[in-house]
Amino acid sequence: MHITVIRTGGQGGQPRRAALDTTDTELTELARTALAEGHETPPVGGPEGFSYEIIADDTTTYCADPRLTPAQSALITRVLHAAE
Repeated sequence: MHITVIRTGGQGGQPRRAALDTTDTELTELARTALAEGHETPPVGGPEGFSYEIIADDTTTYCADPRLTPAQSALITRVLHAAE
C-alpha cells in the first residue's frame, strides 16, 4: 500500500508531505481504519492546528486537529516520522 500524508496549517503554515510504501499488515489495517474514520471534505480544525490529507492507494480522506481519532493520529505520526 502506498500511503501519503499532507499536513497543512499550524503557526508556520508550511505544508509538509510524506509518503511510504508498505506491505506491513498492521500499518495497512491502521491506514484502512484511519481512512474510514475521516471526512470526504476538509473539516474545520482548531486555531493554529494542523489539517491532514491522507491518501492510501486510490482513497483520500481528510481530518484535522484537535479531532483526530487514535488511528489517524498513529498513522500520521508513523508516516511523517518514516519520512525523516
